Amino acid sequence: MKIAKVVLAGAAAFVAVSSTALAQQTHTGTITQLNRLNNTVAIRQTQNGTVGANTGGAAEEFKVGSGVSLETLHAGDIVNYSVNDNGGAKTITKLDRR
Repeated sequence: MKIAKVVLAGAAAFVAVSSTALAQQTHTGTITQLNRLNNTVAIRQTQNGTVGANTGGAAEEFKVGSGVSLETLHAGDIVNYSVNDNGGAKTITKLDRR
């Protein structure tokens, strides 16, 4: 029984680390809207995958984390960004113009 508990605890730790790693994956997209007063940015993610795929998807709005500057960015800029998802609140942790 002790071995089963150890294995289960190890599996749970692996899942927790894996989900954190996925949350920090870098994405590419186009800025569609900036709000420096509310510290938010809307980004339409670049579609990767099938040729001819529909790329007209809606932009998603994110809060911008502390330490991330919006001063040099403008609507229409293509950016690489990382998002942290904490309980449904998505926050940009890294934002760089391409």
